Amino acid sequence: MSNNRSYDNPTVSLIIPVYNESLGLRANLPIIRDWAEKSGVAYEIIIVDDGSTDSTWDVIAQVSREIPKIGALRLSRNFGKEAAILCGLKEAGSDAAIVIDSDLQHPPNLIPEMTRLWLEEGYDIVEAQKVNRGKEPFLRKWFAQGFYSVMRFLSGFDLAGAADYKLLSRAVIDSYINMPETNRFFRGLIAWLGFNKTTVPFSIPADDNRSSRWSTGRLIKLSFSAITAFSYIPLQLITVVGFITFMFSFALILQTLYMKFSGRAVEGFTTVILAVLFTGSVTMLSLGIIGAYLARIYEELKRRPNYVVRDRIGKKQLLNEV
Repeated sequence: MSNNRSYDNPTVSLIIPVYNESLGLRANLPIIRDWAEKSGVAYEIIIVDDGSTDSTWDVIAQVSREIPKIGALRLSRNFGKEAAILCGLKEAGSDAAIVIDSDLQHPPNLIPEMTRLWLEEGYDIVEAQKVNRGKEPFLRKWFAQGFYSVMRFLSGFDLAGAADYKLLSRAVIDSYINMPETNRFFRGLIAWLGFNKTTVPFSIPADDNRSSRWSTGRLIKLSFSAITAFSYIPLQLITVVGFITFMFSFALILQTLYMKFSGRAVEGFTTVILAVLFTGSVTMLSLGIIGAYLARIYEELKRRPNYVVRDRIGKKQLLNEV
């Protein structure tokens, strides 16, 4: 692309959601700051503390006195990373924003290139894409691959290798924060928005032993939420499974009647028990899928805020002051 951005003084906000990251935050924030400086673009750093229970907020307060371009918000409890990202994007008053993790698994040395692709090449979305997942347990890697395959099949969006590490132009930011949805899946919604985008590859070092902050239960919950948010095919599958079950039951009825009238009926309840267990399992599974979609409707109708801000460091428009 060659649709260069024409800003007199382009600005970028770095959105950093954190949760219980007091140990590495003091060392990592200056590194992120240094790479933001190398981009040659005016910037601000917005940290969103997602209800940490350790000393993360105290560390942020200390570092903010050393780095004047840092502002921070502290949520009243742990609302989840999706809510923290939304909070940071709503706070950003810049021409673009970069969402990046604080633990350096999102390599900050990509910031200058992402900024260049936005300004010089005219891309609205610059995604940092994983080319490998580093040292990761086999089951977690297998689960991730399975999730992306299911998402691609059900929604048509290929999120393989996708990360939350993205640069978004102001047009994308405004479109995202104006969505009325309560339950959000950041990666999926950015893909759904469209816009012109490109990717920048990165690798997680093979010797990186940092464990994921996401438990298996939270990953499963997020995955199921993402699938129900982007596709109603599971609801249609209930109809398909119901039809298959009906055909199976009909065939079983014909077979039972034949055995009865031919005088070869065998006493016992094995067939009946198997049929009841099969149809009962399908029924319960179907009700579970329907319940998941009803729960999403229930959550959306409540219209509760995605997050509640408890404390703040710095004013809203940092870029006007630094």
